[in-house]
Amino acid sequence: MEEYRIKGLSCAHCAAEIEKKIRSLEHGESATLNYNTGKLKIDEKVDLKQVEKILSEDGAFIEKTQAHHHEHEHSHHQGVNLKFLLIVSTALYFIAFFLEKQTNSFLVIGLYLIAMVISGYQTFLKGLKNLVKLKFNIDTLMTVALIGAISIGEWKEATVVAILFGLNEYLEGIGMEKARKSMEKLLEVAPKQATVLKDGIEKVVPIESLQVGDIVLVKPGEKIPSDGVVMEGKSSVNEAAITGESLPVEKESGETVFGGSINNEGILKIEITKSYEDSSLAKILHLVEEAQETKTPTELFINRFAKYYTPLIMIVAVLVMVIPPLFFGAEWNKWFYQGLAVLIVGCPCALILSSPIAIVSGITRNARNGILVKGGVFLEQLGKINTIAFDKTGTLTKGEPHVEKVTVYIDDQDEFYRIIGSIEKNSSHPLAKAIMKKVVETEVALHDPEEIETVSGQGIIALIQGKRYWVGNEKSISHLQITEKVKADIEKMKEEGLTLVLLADERQVMGLVGISDEIREESKSVIKALHQVGIQHTVMLTGDHQKTAEKVARKVGVTEYHANLLPEDKVEKVKELTLKGKVAMIGDGINDAPALATADLGIAMGKGTDSAIETADIVLMQDHLGKLPSAIRTAKKVNRIIKLNISLALGLKLLALLLTIPGLLTLWIAILSDMGATILVTLISLTILWENKEHNVIN
Repeated sequence: MEEYRIKGLSCAHCAAEIEKKIRSLEHGESATLNYNTGKLKIDEKVDLKQVEKILSEDGAFIEKTQAHHHEHEHSHHQGVNLKFLLIVSTALYFIAFFLEKQTNSFLVIGLYLIAMVISGYQTFLKGLKNLVKLKFNIDTLMTVALIGAISIGEWKEATVVAILFGLNEYLEGIGMEKARKSMEKLLEVAPKQATVLKDGIEKVVPIESLQVGDIVLVKPGEKIPSDGVVMEGKSSVNEAAITGESLPVEKESGETVFGGSINNEGILKIEITKSYEDSSLAKILHLVEEAQETKTPTELFINRFAKYYTPLIMIVAVLVMVIPPLFFGAEWNKWFYQGLAVLIVGCPCALILSSPIAIVSGITRNARNGILVKGGVFLEQLGKINTIAFDKTGTLTKGEPHVEKVTVYIDDQDEFYRIIGSIEKNSSHPLAKAIMKKVVETEVALHDPEEIETVSGQGIIALIQGKRYWVGNEKSISHLQITEKVKADIEKMKEEGLTLVLLADERQVMGLVGISDEIREESKSVIKALHQVGIQHTVMLTGDHQKTAEKVARKVGVTEYHANLLPEDKVEKVKELTLKGKVAMIGDGINDAPALATADLGIAMGKGTDSAIETADIVLMQDHLGKLPSAIRTAKKVNRIIKLNISLALGLKLLALLLTIPGLLTLWIAILSDMGATILVTLISLTILWENKEHNVIN
């Protein structure tokens, strides 16, 4: 498939018509033309000359990348051109208007006619072609209205209609272009080239030629070309392009970096782990582009509606023209004119625009914040969600154990840390790592054990300076009589949902360590913010035991929780929840994939594990939930705005149509109702792009 940028598309309806024509060409059946992105995808076998001909009939053209600058000039020139023609025709209209009283009517009609031709000739030509083929769209309606107005000598009105329609087309183009530009600006974060180190020589290469294993040098202020691992150097890196987080992240040897992030101060030597097209950034940009190409249920409905709506309006117009004169002896001229006005009211422009600009703006705004919504459909869904299910580990908690409580029974506390540290320092077990973090803080000197033996399911037995020690769970101290005090402490820690590690020697329990999964600092405020943006149910799902789950649920403030769940139980729970409401499931991707797929909406956490990005409908590129409330707020705003746009578009038309009852509808009121709706719909949709700083993030 070949991909082309198309400029000059006048409306979504026209884009759909062009797509239909291209599909009728040989090998063209798989062609897609998307109005939101302005992209045409066609089979390479399709005759491009014919495609260009179809496009040019509608005033559109292919933007050539080689001559990008020239073409940009062309599209800019086209915009300026239309603006210039509109100014000239408006000036001619006013001259004619003032000369009407003083001079010969042929001159005045001539001026009106020139003004009409200058501003409306493209519409007129398209409309005539459509009329011959009996194809009814916006251009056909306008053309019939113009011919009708001229035929009854309404020169002035016909000229106003042509000028206002030209202005409408111009403004409509600007609105969609603005939303697209905002999206393109987002896509510009992609780095263009990289400095590769080969045999000590620096060489600048285009980003596409980067390969896994290449060593690149990134100087201060430069973009990191693709995902990789720091080999040498230390610097802070701005990852805003990927995660939406503006605070710099410190990087040093051995740490991973994302392509597209900006190196702030030091020089970094990085080994590339993913070729550019597989990097997080490339995936994000690809997803964002694809997202605009999916049609939402509302858009599909509007497009279907417009298909039947235009012919229906034509029938109504004919009835308005014919019924009053035939049955009520009214003037033919007056009602013919009213019928023409009804035709213009029938333009479905504003209606078709109700959704796309708002959707593109919403997706762009969220993408700027590091929230990837994979399509308009999911954005619409996000705004309707009332229940969110969270996987606990790695989502509400950090997913790594940390020491929460230590009880020491021997007098020398340092001795306790020294022994437990000496035993655990060589273990790679997550609990051992948590204990070591605590031991390091105490700065005690550690020993090397003479012997070490791991007992499966219990713990470790070690010999240090000729003395034997046991570290592990309760089973590991079966050789001891436990005192009542120790028993009570063990029970209490269990009650609190802590995982226990005991240290004992041959005679007594030396101390207890209570370990838990640390709750993320922002979890509580995020849950509160979610309740504020209208999420009624927050449900935590976890495989952990009841006590741990209860403790986390209480601390973060979720409305309900379910513990001891296996991955398949999570899927069942999500299914149950979907019966009661619209459910989003949030997980960190790997083991949550089935549950993410089952929910109405799957949201994946984190620095993009591949399976998460693929399974989820929405991906939070940060490693926390802080931006989720603002994403939901944006989605709700998009849904509200689309509803408002549809009501405005239809409401203004209905008002104009009601004016036909007393016979007050004029052609220019008709076009103003259509144009007013189009302009309002465009402006209201673009408000989504305005960032409202205080809503943006919850730390």
